[in-house]
Amino acid sequence: MDYRKIDAPLNTKTHNIMEFAKGTDNVYESVVIMSRRANQITVDMKNDLQKKLQEFASNNENLDEVFENREQIEISRYYEHLPKPVLISEQEFLEDRIYYRNPTTGKEGIV
Repeated sequence: MDYRKIDAPLNTKTHNIMEFAKGTDNVYESVVIMSRRANQITVDMKNDLQKKLQEFASNNENLDEVFENREQIEISRYYEHLPKPVLISEQEFLEDRIYYRNPTTGKEGIV
């Protein structure tokens, strides 16, 4: 997933709380959906970052010497400037791009 293409804001933004209840008719259920999606995005971002950093990792086991790898620093900066996973999931939720299913009620849909 390309996180740069997502139109999520970099900073928090105030929303009307009723916007979150439009798809599920329940604000709390909507918050749970967004939080679970944010956890998924966090895991994806972490895995992507680890894969990219492993490419430039050195195999030296010497703890006395610390090497600064320019590529690793640039990759880390790239991920620092991405929107936070919570903001990405919030944007996906408000744009109706999240599929959910509640197993206790059997209710499902795309929010």
